[in-house]
Order: sequence, then structure tokens, then C-alpha cells
Amino acid sequence: MEDRFLIVGLGNPGSEYAKTRHNAGFMLVELLANQWRAEWNNERKFQSRVAKAERDSRRMVLCEPQTYMNLSGEAVGALVSFFQLPLKQLIVTVDDADLPLGEIRLRPSGSSGGHHGLESIEAHLGTREYARLRIGIGRKDSSRQIVGHVLGRLNAAELAVMEKVLARAADQVECWLAHGLAKAMSQFNGVVEDSTNEGKK
Repeated sequence: MEDRFLIVGLGNPGSEYAKTRHNAGFMLVELLANQWRAEWNNERKFQSRVAKAERDSRRMVLCEPQTYMNLSGEAVGALVSFFQLPLKQLIVTVDDADLPLGEIRLRPSGSSGGHHGLESIEAHLGTREYARLRIGIGRKDSSRQIVGHVLGRLNAAELAVMEKVLARAADQVECWLAHGLAKAMSQFNGVVEDSTNEGKK
């Protein structure tokens, strides 16, 4: 459908993963659902939580795969196939440990960067040609600490920064919907103002 858009937030289901760095994608689509007053429903055929909304004649589908991160492509592939969705109308929001906390980066395509959720989506779609919005979560001193870091919960100072980041990322998604990818990238990519210093408190 020409007027349908799919916004996927990546994360892990379950209360034990709530507010962890790896669930930044979940946090963003939950914010959008709240702003759009969209209700979440469990859709077993898509292995996902799904919320639907209409804005300016556009039909939005928000998705939280319930497959766990490493199998995210199963859910995304099923939704894209069901809606016969052009990939230019798909955006995947995801945490990125190679970006510092406080920075967002939207790109039209690219490699997974070692992110298992993106690897799964690429495998199921058979292409890297879909937009992804990376939300920086930073990383600890060495790569050995990465698993514990991404699955760790944000502390109070980090949550304050993340709230600002998610608000800006939500605006970026709105811009993408209304004006396209190029404008959304040029207008919103980068460090969210005032986030860097606050994250160090």
C-alpha cells in the first residue's frame, strides 16, 4: 500500500529487559505510540506487538518484535510480506554501541555493524536497502564489556539524556514520514543539544 509505513523498534521482550540500553528501539516506538494515541496489540502471526495509527492520510504500523533481538527478521519479514510494503516505507530503530549516548544517525542503508537484530532483518529481507535509525548508547572501555553494557539498565542521568534523544528521534521519524529521508537526515542527525554534558553527571 502506497500510504502505509512500517516503523520497527528493536529490543528484547520481558520486564527484565525494560529500560536496558539494547531496548532503545522499543523505547522510541513506545513514545511514538503514545504521541499518536495508538494502542498496542499482540499479533501472533507477526510474532510482534503492533500499534496502528493514521496521520495526514498515512497509515503507520509500529512494531516491537517479540522474537528476541537475534530473530527480529522473522517478525519484520512477515510484516513486510503481509503488507507488500515497499522497503522505502520501512524504518528500523536500533541501539548502537558505536555511537555515544546522546547521538542519533539515520541512514538509507548499510551494514549491520555487528548488530544481530539488523543481521537477522537483512537475512530475511535479502537486502541492506532499508532505512535504519541508530540511537547511540555508547560502550564501556573495551569490547569485552559490550554484552553486559548493552543489556544493562540506564542509570538516572543516562535516562534523562535518553528522554531528550528519543524526543528528537521521534521528531526525525515524523520528518521522514512528512518530508522524506534526505531532509530527516540533514535536519536531525547528530548530537542532541545539551545531552553530552548531562550524560557525564
